[in-house]
Amino acid sequence: MSKFVIVDLNISPEQYQRHYQGAVRQVICTARDGRKVQFPSAILQRFVSHYGIQGSFRLTIDDNNKLVSVDRL
Repeated sequence: MSKFVIVDLNISPEQYQRHYQGAVRQVICTARDGRKVQFPSAILQRFVSHYGIQGSFRLTIDDNNKLVSVDRL
């Protein structure tokens, strides 16, 4: 059975540039329920705009805490 966490992100274009260049490989943030969440920044690439990455995202994870999907809410 899949579980999910909701995170709110506000990553500026300059911050994401560091991810894109490989200087930073992980996003570490706090989910709405208070849990610390860490995931590869590469999964956000399809959500990048001229403004960086803003919005709420649902991260679906499996029973082994492996990321299954990411969806913008």
